[in-house]
Parts: sequence; C-alpha cells; structure tokens
Amino acid sequence: MLSEADTKTGSGATLADLGGRVRAWRARRGMTRKALGADSGLSERFLADVESGRGNVSINSLEAVAQALNISILELLQDAPRPAWVRVQGLLGRLDDAQLDQAYGLIGSAFGLSDSAGREQRIALIGLRGAGKSTLGLQLAAARGLPFVELDREIEREAGTSMNEILLLHGQAGYRRYERRALLRIAEEHPDGLVMTTGGSIVSERETFDLLQSRFYCVWLKASPEEHMARVVAQGDMRPFNTTQGATSEAMEDLRRILASRESLYARADAVVDTAARTLRQSLADLTRAVSPAATTLSPESAMPPAPAVRPKLDSGARTTHSQETP
Repeated sequence: MLSEADTKTGSGATLADLGGRVRAWRARRGMTRKALGADSGLSERFLADVESGRGNVSINSLEAVAQALNISILELLQDAPRPAWVRVQGLLGRLDDAQLDQAYGLIGSAFGLSDSAGREQRIALIGLRGAGKSTLGLQLAAARGLPFVELDREIEREAGTSMNEILLLHGQAGYRRYERRALLRIAEEHPDGLVMTTGGSIVSERETFDLLQSRFYCVWLKASPEEHMARVVAQGDMRPFNTTQGATSEAMEDLRRILASRESLYARADAVVDTAARTLRQSLADLTRAVSPAATTLSPESAMPPAPAVRPKLDSGARTTHSQETP
C-alpha cells in the first residue's frame, strides 16, 4: 500500500508531466502564454503554475486549455488509444520515415482518404516566417507562369474577415476550420498547378498538415534561427515572439524552441531547400531544382547562375535536400 509521501510524490510527478505536455503543445502551436490565456480564458499566472507543475488543475481548466490548443483533452492527457489502433501502431512502429510516408499514401489510397490528382503541380512552401516563402514563391510562380496564392489571404476570404478577427471571434479551432476549407477550395480551383505559401504553424495541426500533404507538393524552406530572426526583424513583424519588454534574447529563445518543436514535422516535406547563407538568386535556383521532378513546366535557367550540387537526404526515400554543398 502506498504511503502518503509516495502518493504526494506521484501526484507531483503527474502534475509536472502534465505541465510539460501543455508547454510542448503551446510551443508546437507557436503560441505565447498570453495568447493561450486569452483563448482559454485562464490567467497567465495560472498557466505558468500549470506548466511548472505547481497548478491545481481541474477538468474544466484542462478542457479550456485543450480547446484553445485545438486538440482533444484525451490528446493532452495521452489516454490509452483503441485496441485496434495499438495493433496498427505496433506495425507502424517498425517502419522508418520513408516507409511511413509510403504507408500513409497506401492507406489513404486504399480507403479513399486521399485526393492526389494534380498534387505534384500544386506547390506549397512551408517553414517559419523569415525563410523567404513569399519572396521565393512569387518569383517561382512568375518563372513558371503559375498563379501565386497566400494561404492566409485565402483563409480571410473564406471567413469574410481579417485574421485578427477570425482569432478574436473563433479562436484557434475556428481558424483551423477555415484553413482546411480554404485548402480544399484552393486544390479544387487549381487542378493545373499553383505556388502557395503557408503559415509556419500549419505543420503542427495534424489533420490540416495531412490534408496539405495529400493535395500539394510540399517544400520546406529552411534557415538558421539567426537568419530567421534577422529577416523577421527586418520585416518589422515579431509574431508570435514575446518582445513586449524588448527581450530580444528571449524572442530568440522562443524561435529556437518553436523551430525545435516543428523540425521533425517540417522534415516530412517532399523536398527541403536550405536558404542559409544563400543569395536570393541561389535560393531560387535551388527551389527550381527542388520542384523540377514534380512540376511539368520548366523555368528559364538562363537567367540564373549555375545551380549548386544537390545532396539527397539519406534518411528519406523520395525527399531531397537542396542546399550549398560543403567544401
């Protein structure tokens, strides 16, 4: 029989574990504690106590946090899944990343859960802000004679209001609903292809990212945290980094944490283009090469410098990495 001391120790470990899960989900969503507090109706101080393992958390509070993060309370608590899912998970756990991608496609095709028609002509650029998605996307679309679409603007069009109003009126859950509707509409409206930029947090929403990957050829535009920060500062838009007190070092730490929490998700892209220490012309050439196996229209190479060597990703069958070769 457990002693009172053992019970208290176990309770403390449970609260600390729960706090870690809340903190991890918040980082994955790219939300500040203030934003999570506003969406959940809970105070920042209470959330700080929860994340540090000191909060006395009720079911209602957990439900509010889960809804604000746009996940179920079961996902937050990681309850045991259905027996059938355990069996499937056991099989999938034996596969490497390339095999998992293949299994995903096979399952989607077998059960009618995917719609890949025209997928390779629809190019979606993913990555954190400051990676060059808009700049490179515009130039790639112009070179290929394809429409250029910003997903954020299409979400506003879907909702009939601004991004700020969507989040204010509907929260993260409502925003994600409009985002999925916009993706379905864009894929339907552009069977012959387009170039589209996406928000940095789209990969952290499992259902939405699965939808994106099923209908678009995804390219991760990658950069170092320092370059991301420098470009974001130059743009004058520090969302979602906390710089209310001029805490640039804290903002950089936020960026590193967000990037670390999403890196494995971004890596699921069909191709990776590393823009670190690359000029705009070089990055455009790299991006052009990255999408060449997918898109049918060739871009004029004469206007670009010779492309650098391409280094295939060793851990991902069909995906390739395009970046400057190490001397």
